[in-house]
Amino acid sequence: MAESGVITIPARRGKAARAKKGQHIAVINTHGEQVVDTWAFAADDLGEFMSMEHTRAALGRLIPRKGDALSTNHRRPILTIVEDTSPGIHDTLIAACDTWRYQGLGCKEYHHNCTDNLHAAMKELGLEAPETPSPLNLFMNIPWAENGEITFEAPVTKPGDTVTLRAERDLVIAFSACPQDMLPINGIGKRPTEAHFRIF
Repeated sequence: MAESGVITIPARRGKAARAKKGQHIAVINTHGEQVVDTWAFAADDLGEFMSMEHTRAALGRLIPRKGDALSTNHRRPILTIVEDTSPGIHDTLIAACDTWRYQGLGCKEYHHNCTDNLHAAMKELGLEAPETPSPLNLFMNIPWAENGEITFEAPVTKPGDTVTLRAERDLVIAFSACPQDMLPINGIGKRPTEAHFRIF
């Protein structure tokens, strides 16, 4: 049971909420080893959103750290990482999973996916995301080799690890407890679990 004020991101599903400038959003890896796809959209213009491409260019590295501002596609800060109790391994390169990703992995039936989760979560707020930006994949462990090859490995997090973000403007934040169960990104057994967040 989540503590009071904590919002559940159901396993394999998404959730979105509004946050005001200056508020903090604590994203909690409740059971450990759960990737949480994360998006942020400017409240006054959903066409401006957190962009991993622009963030990487601004930071000059692949993985953001405590104190780093995350940029929008208009090259303005939208969130800042103010605390991170995890080992700090997060992915900024892998696109949100979608129907075609699971088809490519051999899935014959509909599979819940982060792309659909984003749009469903936004719809719950009466909003429509104009596109599916590449997410900040919190707690996602994607080692890159010098030759450019990647591997998909389980997160190196423990239950309760938390990343706290500060809103740099009024925004809509959206999450997906990634439903990937065909690759080991959600830990041993590839079993997606719920995660939580708190706005304060």
